[in-house]
Amino acid sequence: MAQSAASVAVLSSDGIAAPSANPGSASSLERPDLIQQNGQREVFCGLTSIVWLHRRMPDAFFLVVGSRTCAHLVQSAAGVMIFAEPRFGTAILGERDLAGLADANEELDRLVKDLLERRPEIRTLFLVGSCPSEVIKLDLAKAAERLSRQHTGRVMVLNYSGSGIETTFTQGEDNALLAMVPLMPRSDEDQLLLVGTLADGVEERLTSLFQRLGIGLVRSLPPRSSTELPPVGKGTRMLLCQPFLSGTARALVDRGAQFVRSPYPLGVEGSRAWMAAAAAAFGIDPATVAAVLDPLVERGRRALAPHREVLAGKRLFLLPDSQRELSLARFLQQECGMELVEVGTPYLDRLLMAEELALLPPATQLSEGQDVERQLDRLRAARPDLVVCGMGLANPLEAEGFVTKWSIELVFSPIHGIDQAGDLAELFSRPLRRRALLQLP
Repeated sequence: MAQSAASVAVLSSDGIAAPSANPGSASSLERPDLIQQNGQREVFCGLTSIVWLHRRMPDAFFLVVGSRTCAHLVQSAAGVMIFAEPRFGTAILGERDLAGLADANEELDRLVKDLLERRPEIRTLFLVGSCPSEVIKLDLAKAAERLSRQHTGRVMVLNYSGSGIETTFTQGEDNALLAMVPLMPRSDEDQLLLVGTLADGVEERLTSLFQRLGIGLVRSLPPRSSTELPPVGKGTRMLLCQPFLSGTARALVDRGAQFVRSPYPLGVEGSRAWMAAAAAAFGIDPATVAAVLDPLVERGRRALAPHREVLAGKRLFLLPDSQRELSLARFLQQECGMELVEVGTPYLDRLLMAEELALLPPATQLSEGQDVERQLDRLRAARPDLVVCGMGLANPLEAEGFVTKWSIELVFSPIHGIDQAGDLAELFSRPLRRRALLQLP
């Protein structure tokens, strides 16, 4: 069984951790040179994260300050029917706004006033910056402060950037949670803080397992109610559910939280190591961990078996998109028997990804950032059996004969935890099975 040494690290803003990496850590492994790319990218912008954040917090509203293109993107990604009453919208910046001929702040104040009168259930309003609002230097931080004063006692107004100029699509969640951290109350009580959005059912299952392990108090960020932010302090052990929360993790450490180092909860082995790391941080006996988790591990391995038959020996190429690429590569190589051709990631936070890097084969070719044309040249030369990529590249690659998997589907699907490992593997075995059926005479 693949295991990772559990420890509680101090995470600092300059990326230095204490205690230092152990001899089996990523820093001590010989790897091919990291391919660093800085060219044209093919990713969604951070506005896309609204789709899962607004489902997580039913009392929050996400108001994008942007163009009609921004509105079409978010609505298309969410798949919202025209008759629905979603909890997101767009304050459209028109030509007069972009040309500086209109007072965008005055229009924004009016729109927010109308929105709150029509939607009295809103308790937190996020002003979400976009490419257009940042190009015209619209200061949404000051706008949020002004609107909070105007609507004191009625609604909390926060702001963050979802601009594609600065972010890949999962970084939108990092920015949103980062905006909430300063408002978290102070408490030094012992608790486990799960950081990152999970499907409600998955969160309930994981919380139940942590409590069976003996961790009494488990809280989440983001919370289900945006106004019930969890406290943070010296007794907080922070366990990341998502690998793309660099800013949030560092802000929580600045508030006193202890960073629990672990792989991420994808697959049987990764999820077990993730939960075992939390247990070790609370001093829980490994025998207790084994008693609770080993029956689940055995069941999870049985669920993986039919998918491993399809995936084993297949060659995999992951293009940078969701920031989950290293965790997925580890799962697909270790537990499903796939061969890794190249593992791309939009950016590489070596501290947050140290445990995942340590579990990848030493010969794994990693790439950071993207120069899409050069990366596609490498992909075409390698001819992998399966390509994990964004939607914008999937159809052209399918037309060239490649089998693809949309990485964005992995963000919307409940794939965390031991119980979900079979479902996660099926997301990759399904396109290969489909291609095999299409090739039948």
